[in-house]
Amino acid sequence: MTGAPPPRRGGPEIWLESQWYGRVDANPVLIPLERLFAAAAGLRRALYRRGLKASRRFPVPVIVVGNLTVGGVGKTPLVLWLAGRLASAGWRPGIVSRGYHGRATSAPRQVQAESDPAEVGDEPVLLAQRSGVPVVVHRDRGAAVAALLPRHSCDVVIADDGLQHYSLSRDLEIAVVDGTRRFGNGHLLPAGPLREPLERLKTVDLVVCNGGIAQAGEWPMKLAADKAVNLVNGERRPLADFVGQNPVALAGLGNPDRFFRLLAETGIDCEPWPFPDHHAYTREDVPTVGHPVLMTEKDAVKCRHFARPEFWYVPVTAVLPATFERRVFELLEARSDGQETARNSGVPNL
Repeated sequence: MTGAPPPRRGGPEIWLESQWYGRVDANPVLIPLERLFAAAAGLRRALYRRGLKASRRFPVPVIVVGNLTVGGVGKTPLVLWLAGRLASAGWRPGIVSRGYHGRATSAPRQVQAESDPAEVGDEPVLLAQRSGVPVVVHRDRGAAVAALLPRHSCDVVIADDGLQHYSLSRDLEIAVVDGTRRFGNGHLLPAGPLREPLERLKTVDLVVCNGGIAQAGEWPMKLAADKAVNLVNGERRPLADFVGQNPVALAGLGNPDRFFRLLAETGIDCEPWPFPDHHAYTREDVPTVGHPVLMTEKDAVKCRHFARPEFWYVPVTAVLPATFERRVFELLEARSDGQETARNSGVPNL
């Protein structure tokens, strides 16, 4: 292997992950905080449900892709899949995102493939690069949609990571589940990884299981990868070419082990270098190791400004059943017809 020490992951986030996924039950010290979180989250949901807090509705259907747990579960590949399928079917999709870890601004910002991830977030830059559709970021997803629609002739909006963003009304909800880690100990934050109770899954339209074995009522999704792209010259090589080269595998994800497993399934014996999710890379993070460096596409957008010839990223593609695609379009068409009927009749569609 390289002989270089892998970066260390530490801090409160890693300790919490060990409590969520390394224990059968919750740490009793965290239970009182969980009760406070549950009360606050429940009150917030009730205010929206009873109309005491308003959800912002738009004249085009909104598809929300989100998850119940903290950390990455594979939402970005699914958003890209949706944008591609919708565009192929004649829709004009746009994407809105919070722009997590980007510098907060008072106004929504449109994201380009060349945008600085430090300004707008790493995932939005990746979405803009891969999707070819308009992408706008803002902490308030409703404000992002309001900025998106006048600039572009979008007739459907995909909200990335907006399941708990109730101020944005939605026509279709898709929840993504990590098929390997599932829901950890099943507790709410901070005692467990859940943002909302598990019962919330009963209210969404579709549940997608990324990896592992899909359970009853879930749609299976796999992430496929067969090539690597050089960050310096754009050369593309089959992943099989890296077998026997002992590359370093760099991943700053909510669950970096997913990337390492993907490479192992391809037959690549790598040295795993996990970083925290949304890590802001510097040159010092990736010293010269004398081996190829394979990284995720999300990491690549933050390493491109100091890329070296041995840097390669591995794009992944979501693979879902044809029956799932048909179901998405059935629901979307039905909700779109309902919206049009409500607009023509003057009755609000709540």
